Amino acid sequence: MADCLINVEFQPGRSFQQQIREKLVDLIKKDYFGESSLPSSRKMAQLLGVSRNTVMLVYEGLVDERFLISKERSGYFVNPELNDDKLPETVQNLTKTPESELSWGKRLKKVPSSFNTLHKDKNWITYSYPFIYGQIEPMHFPLYQWRECTRIAQSRGNVHEWIEDYVDVDSKALISQIRQNILPKRGITASADQILLTMGTQNSFSLLAGLLTNEDTLVGLEDPGYPDQRHIFHAARSQLTFLQLDDQGVVTGPQLSPCDYVCVTPSHQYPTTVTMPMERRTELLEQASKDNFVIIEDDYESEVNFHERPLPSLKSMDDKGRVIYAGSLSKSLSPGLRLGYLIADADLIKELRELRRLQYRHPPANNQAVAALFISQGYYDSHLRRMKNLYETKWNLMSQGLKKHLKQCDITETQGSFCFWIRLPDPLKSSDLVRLASNYSILVESGDSLFAQAPSPQNYIRLGFSAIAEDKIEKGIEILGGLILQLQKEYPQKVYATN
Repeated sequence: MADCLINVEFQPGRSFQQQIREKLVDLIKKDYFGESSLPSSRKMAQLLGVSRNTVMLVYEGLVDERFLISKERSGYFVNPELNDDKLPETVQNLTKTPESELSWGKRLKKVPSSFNTLHKDKNWITYSYPFIYGQIEPMHFPLYQWRECTRIAQSRGNVHEWIEDYVDVDSKALISQIRQNILPKRGITASADQILLTMGTQNSFSLLAGLLTNEDTLVGLEDPGYPDQRHIFHAARSQLTFLQLDDQGVVTGPQLSPCDYVCVTPSHQYPTTVTMPMERRTELLEQASKDNFVIIEDDYESEVNFHERPLPSLKSMDDKGRVIYAGSLSKSLSPGLRLGYLIADADLIKELRELRRLQYRHPPANNQAVAALFISQGYYDSHLRRMKNLYETKWNLMSQGLKKHLKQCDITETQGSFCFWIRLPDPLKSSDLVRLASNYSILVESGDSLFAQAPSPQNYIRLGFSAIAEDKIEKGIEILGGLILQLQKEYPQKVYATN
């Protein structure tokens, strides 16, 4: 097939070899080459505008993987054994009729797609001004150090440590690093049997909800609060009560008394960012003992809190075993890593481990191995120091920019937090601002879905800064301030037009 035309639209950030291989595998599966030979390496290199050596490496790799076979002096051909892997005839001839199709809507006992949750734009990285919460600038991920740890973990002498199935245990090395290098920063001491690794904080909540709650359990949740936490406990058929907040976090007293579990974010309340002071923390722990409820502490931003003297975690103050602590490496390292951990009494961790085994056994062992090396080599602490300095700089730029350009808004700011909670002037709606801002390549998040009780306030936004470049912060806020002024002028006309 010397005269065939093959084109690859190369994308930045990925190797030529990887993209050429993907293209050829796709063509092979579509039987594009049939029984003909593939273009010679020289011809393919000319077609794609790459070096001949690059093409040869791809061809040889596909031979190793048995997609291709090499015939001396004839070239490369599709392996004919691939054609033997066909679907059974009964499957190939299967046709659907309206009478035979299942109606899944009638079978569902829960409809998660109907949950009112925070919309996360998957194309956030394409925005010029991504004021999104929970993402990081890719350039700040410690790629070289992570790659080095991956190389070590995948060496022949170490591969046995993660290639096997752990069944229900966790990496001893990672547990040790969490005990020695992460928990002490929050004042927490824990034995190995008091720690369980999870696939992130959401997974931690799911395990707790599945083990500890049913239709007779009352769970108290902050409002506004983390919507996925709300949906997780709701899906577990828990009874929910939504807790009033003030400028010190969740309000103690009668509203907590009937609860079996109280979920809180004391370091930085999600999403208002307020920090629970020591007096309120002491009151909460005392009431938990008095009224016999358990506290679930979500310490989601603790590792990268750049405040000089962050307050101790509730778990570090707990001498009665009434606090379950949920931590994560998402904010400190990468949200895509999906590594979290729970700290609780050994008896509870034992049962959580058994429940986890029924779901997915354990988090990917290769991720555990690399993370353990990354921490033990000192890369983690070095990364944290860099990121704390960076986030403090960004936080100050955000604070100055908001005070300068969003004077008409009510701004809640807490030093050391990852975002700013902002109430727009009445009668503006956050959804209008989000849509208008997107036309100017500005990404902001509406706060509507963070409220549990209806009708929820419609005029809150949240601005994060971990994903936006420093030199774009003030300009983005300046444009945003101008859009708010524009909406204020236009809004009375919009209201009149809709009435």
